Amino acid sequence: MRVSTVDQRPETQLHDLRQMAGQRGYQIVQEYTDRISGTKAKRPGLDQMMTDARRGRFDVVLVWACDRIARSTRHFLAVLDDLNRIGVEFVSFRENIDTGGPLGRAIVIIIAAIAELERSLIVERVRAGMRRARLEGQRIGRTPLVLDNAAIQQDRQRGQSIRQIAKGYSVSTATIQRVLKKTA
Repeated sequence: MRVSTVDQRPETQLHDLRQMAGQRGYQIVQEYTDRISGTKAKRPGLDQMMTDARRGRFDVVLVWACDRIARSTRHFLAVLDDLNRIGVEFVSFRENIDTGGPLGRAIVIIIAAIAELERSLIVERVRAGMRRARLEGQRIGRTPLVLDNAAIQQDRQRGQSIRQIAKGYSVSTATIQRVLKKTA
């Protein structure tokens, strides 16, 4: 299971997958959940699932939807290829796909391409919205830090540690080091 943000809940996916496992007579060995975007290739739940698959802990992976594994076709196909190579079947609840047969494998490739297209369209819409916001004069991103570089330099000359200065200005030590390097 995967949800994109920490405020989303995977219970719906969990319910459907448990029901499917019961209907097929599968014994659930482990449930893996990530609360992170599918664009991230490295995810704790997915990584642990792949490690367990390589160790032969299970024969079938049930997912709620193909895009719960990955948003990019390349990553999705890499996961499917790994599972296929080690003899683990892939079953998707939403798309009703089972890689046990050649038709299931072909459909998975098509669905992976559609999931990547969907992700690309989302990115395109976000970028268009940011362009519009910039044209309307809205600031995108963090507001720049305005620091008194001379005062920071004086604090350092008075013997304050970088950590003390950073704490006093409520910024990171790296920021203070950058200021000191610039003014040196």
